[in-house]
Amino acid sequence: MSTYIYETIPKKKGQAPRRFEVQQKMNDAALTVDPETGLPVRRVITGGSGLVTHGASILSMKVPRSRK
Repeated sequence: MSTYIYETIPKKKGQAPRRFEVQQKMNDAALTVDPETGLPVRRVITGGSGLVTHGASILSMKVPRSRK
């Protein structure tokens, strides 16, 4: 199961959103309301760690560039 981060959409300008995590299957529909408060929510997209610890780096490969 994947963990998704959601945040509430504040009704008033300047109000801070509440962030929370929910474990869902990838094929489950995204939440539309906060289970605790009933406020509308949106899914927050976060970056993963793309660390590669083995294999050749693209920068170290000696691939000739095509000339146009």
